[in-house]
Amino acid sequence: MAVSKKQQASVHKYVKENYDRLELTVPKGKKAAIKEHADTKGESLNSFVNRAIDETVERDNAQEGSQ
Repeated sequence: MAVSKKQQASVHKYVKENYDRLELTVPKGKKAAIKEHADTKGESLNSFVNRAIDETVERDNAQEGSQ
């Protein structure tokens, strides 16, 4: 099913209003390895990276609280 220009504009507006974007730079070949790992977990690349960030921040905050 084709997506109309109006639908595309609506989605773009929603994303712009509700999400921040960041650019991540990794060495050549690493993106494919990360994507493959995410796929094995049944996740998109984006959801995997978000989960990895969330878990790392949570772990770091817990370590700081115990020191």
